[in-house]
Amino acid sequence: MKKNRLEAFSDGVLAIIITIMVLEFSVPEGHTFNDLKPLLPKVLGYILSFIYIAIYWNNHHHLMHTVEKVNGKILWANMHLLFWLSLIPFATAWLGESEFAHFPMFLYGIVLLGCAIAYFILQKCIIKFEGKDSLLYNSVGKDNKGKLSNLLYIIAIAFALYIPLISGILYIIVAFIWLVPDKRIEDNFNQ
Repeated sequence: MKKNRLEAFSDGVLAIIITIMVLEFSVPEGHTFNDLKPLLPKVLGYILSFIYIAIYWNNHHHLMHTVEKVNGKILWANMHLLFWLSLIPFATAWLGESEFAHFPMFLYGIVLLGCAIAYFILQKCIIKFEGKDSLLYNSVGKDNKGKLSNLLYIIAIAFALYIPLISGILYIIVAFIWLVPDKRIEDNFNQ
């Protein structure tokens, strides 16, 4: 199967996810900047989650450039990733509503870890389908960036129930690690 439908569907789902997140905002009652203060936790959560969605869209775009065709396993692995990404608006809304309380921070970490694991599975399915000579296999290497991210998510999840601020800092650090699109694929693609 060609990859076009998988890419188009994924792009559409990601666009809807971002739209759902922004619809969580309600207009404040008053007309001053002070009236916006209660929205600050929601805005901060939205910004972080928007960055995460953008990171996944960017890297998914690069990932799909490494393949010409897909199979059923890749389609299901992609749906698995979209499932976890679709939970981000719920986790973000709860995070903002609770002003970064323990359990919402814990759930947010679980969702981010689920996204990371699903992306890893999608990569592995593509590599298995394409073979060990594939562009993706040669680009990803040992995937130290991915392993470090998962470790930081696990640490953040553990801290969420005790010191949520540390969890938030770790979630931000992982986002910064991935903010620049993964150049490994781009570099190998241009050779």
